[in-house]
Amino acid sequence: MRHTLPIAPQFYVTAPQPCPYLDGRSERKLFTALQGENARRLNDALSKQGFRRSQNVLYRPSCAECTACLSARIRVADFTPNKSQRRTLRRNADLRRDATSPWATEDQFALFRRYLDSRHADGGMADMDIFEFAAMIEETPVKSRVIEYSARPGGTKGPRVLTAVCLTDVLDDGLSMVYSFYEPDRVADSLGTYIILDHIEIARSMGLPYVYLGYWVPGSRKMGYKANFGALEIYKNGTWQDIGRPEDHSGETHPLSVDPIAEQVARIALPEAHPLGG
Repeated sequence: MRHTLPIAPQFYVTAPQPCPYLDGRSERKLFTALQGENARRLNDALSKQGFRRSQNVLYRPSCAECTACLSARIRVADFTPNKSQRRTLRRNADLRRDATSPWATEDQFALFRRYLDSRHADGGMADMDIFEFAAMIEETPVKSRVIEYSARPGGTKGPRVLTAVCLTDVLDDGLSMVYSFYEPDRVADSLGTYIILDHIEIARSMGLPYVYLGYWVPGSRKMGYKANFGALEIYKNGTWQDIGRPEDHSGETHPLSVDPIAEQVARIALPEAHPLGG
C-alpha cells in the first residue's frame, strides 16, 4: 500500500503597516516559507490560490479590514491585444529578448536603481542596495528565469543596451511575473505593458494557459493598468473569475469583510507530498 502525506507548512501573519496602494489603509500579509524538495509544488499550488512569491516566501494579503487586493492572471488562449497594445508592440519592435538564469548583474542593478529613483523613489524598495537586489533575483527555490530586453540606442548598429528586465517563475500552469523594471527614459514606449504582452507570447509558445500579473487593486492608480488587459481573471471569494467590468469591484473596508486567519488557513488547499511506500 502506498500513502501520501500533505505538505504542511506553517503560516504566519505580518504586523500591520501602511498600505502602499491605498491611502489611509494598513496592510497585513499571510505568509509561509518556501523551501525544501517540495518548494516548487507548493509554489504551484498556492499561486493558484492568490499567493505570490518573494525570494523564499509565499504571501497573500490578509488585511484586517480590507479586501481590495485581488490576484490577477491572463487567459493566454483568449487574449487578443487591443489597438493601444498593438501600437506598444510596434513601438518596441527593436527590443531583443534573452532568457537567463536567475543571476544578478551590475547592468541589471544600474537599471533597477534608475527605475526606482524615477518611478518609486518613496517606495518600500527605494533603499535596496546591490546585495539586497542580488538576493531578490537569486534567492529562489523554484524554477525562475530572468527575462532581459535590450535595444540599440537610436537604431544604431552599436552594442545593445539593457532596457528592461523581468524576474519570472515558471509554474505548472503559467508564467508568474515576480518583478519587472525598465528604462524610465522610455516611459512613452509603455515598456511595462510590452513586458506583459511578450510574456503572453512566451506562455503561448510553451503551451501554458496563464500569465500571473500579481495583484490588481481597485482604486489604486499604481495597479489600475492591469485591468486594461483582455481575458483577465481575478481571484475573489476563493475562486478565479472573469473580471467583468472593473468598476464593479471595490475593496471592502469593514471588520467583518475578512475571515479570521485560522479559517483562511484551513481553506488553503495544499499539495500532497511524494508517495510513501508501505
